Amino acid sequence: MLNENIKTIRKSKGLSQEELAIKLNVVRQTISKWEQGLSVPDSEMLVSISEVLETPVSTLLGETITLSDADDLKAISEKLEVINLQLAQRKTMRRKILHWLFISLCAVIVTVFAVLIALNSPYLGWNYNDPETAVFGAAFHVFEWLFVRLAPIIFIGAIVGIILTRKKI
Repeated sequence: MLNENIKTIRKSKGLSQEELAIKLNVVRQTISKWEQGLSVPDSEMLVSISEVLETPVSTLLGETITLSDADDLKAISEKLEVINLQLAQRKTMRRKILHWLFISLCAVIVTVFAVLIALNSPYLGWNYNDPETAVFGAAFHVFEWLFVRLAPIIFIGAIVGIILTRKKI
């Protein structure tokens, strides 16, 4: 039964013995022996055959599924409905997370701007004779310089993100 199923399914997929052998990394004679019933593939090879032929192992072994077409369609539609519901919930959750991340980003930008304004570039009055102070002061200046230039662009992008991810009515 296995030998006939392998041969029938292989032919229905339009594969020659040679093509199937190449996909399974065996010689053509091995496929021939399986199809003649002279040998049987081991369990790992059986799984590989089912993957290559895109057929369940149970079908290769000759088991038949006793669901009618109406039951098949009903089961498939129920599974699809569950999958669609899960995907919709996941999409909604991602949108909510993104929305709150954008809001948080705006809050952080505003807070850092407020701190920088309150500090009023304190590093300008530091004594730069100490190397550690000089490095820290230069790093603080670079951060402030980059932040003041990039933060408005990021802030506008975050506002656009908030608008795009808001809950749709």
